[in-house]
Amino acid sequence: MKTAKLADMFKGWFVGNFEPTIYRTNDVEVAIKEYSAGDYEEAHYHKIATEITVIQSGRVKMFDKIFNSGDIIVVEPNDATDFTALEDTVTIVVKIPGANNDKYLVEEEK
Repeated sequence: MKTAKLADMFKGWFVGNFEPTIYRTNDVEVAIKEYSAGDYEEAHYHKIATEITVIQSGRVKMFDKIFNSGDIIVVEPNDATDFTALEDTVTIVVKIPGANNDKYLVEEEK
């Protein structure tokens, strides 16, 4: 048996190829992430992984749409979006496969 604290995990990721992790694998990544109102993540995409985000509580903006508690968003490879927490929010995120170095920032057009 193993035990851990979510607060000790890398940005809420507790399954995947992270340090620390409760279960190390490249097959999948799983996180519970907490955001404060106004938190923002730059637009990015994955070339390999599909990322499934469940809005457990709160309200966010992704793909220029508003998502609320209970909504599930499937972000497929090459789908690019930024992320804004419109209020304090908790998400559950599953990324399949757990592809290392598969996060690409969207470059602004000049």
